[in-house]
Amino acid sequence: MPFQKIALETFAASRFVTLKDDWALVSAGTEQEFNTMTIGWGTIGCMWHKPVVTVFIRPQRYTKEYLDSHDTFTVSFFPKEYRKALEILGAISGRDGDKITKSALTPFFIDGTVTFEEAHTVILCRKLYGGQQLDASKFTDPGLDTKYYPDKDYSFIYFGEIIKVFQS
Repeated sequence: MPFQKIALETFAASRFVTLKDDWALVSAGTEQEFNTMTIGWGTIGCMWHKPVVTVFIRPQRYTKEYLDSHDTFTVSFFPKEYRKALEILGAISGRDGDKITKSALTPFFIDGTVTFEEAHTVILCRKLYGGQQLDASKFTDPGLDTKYYPDKDYSFIYFGEIIKVFQS
């Protein structure tokens, strides 16, 4: 599906307000090797006077290795009919096999990094910060720690400057 670059000012930031309901994929890598995973947590905003996306990745996720080793990543949103594909991409590790084929999504490359043809909105990000792990001692609401991190596998935080936004 052809993507059209849109002005950041016209991008509807409400996409992130509904991220818990409208899951997305975070993806990084090259045409030769990449990985993706489903995310339900994230933010969009302003940091260091730049428009940013913030994503949270648990340490055991294979996609973390790709975010750590690449300068760009994408956050891609899909129509509701692709929910099953996103479930597959969130449940199966790329370490264990070809989850992309199982999802039936079609990889597509924009500016040297990966997204998927079926996405309706793609945010291309340049990594500004990554690798800081959440600290259990900093939770002011202890219920968050026990509810979301029972295995103590605290997420790593990545800030990506929004370079371009595409819509199909």
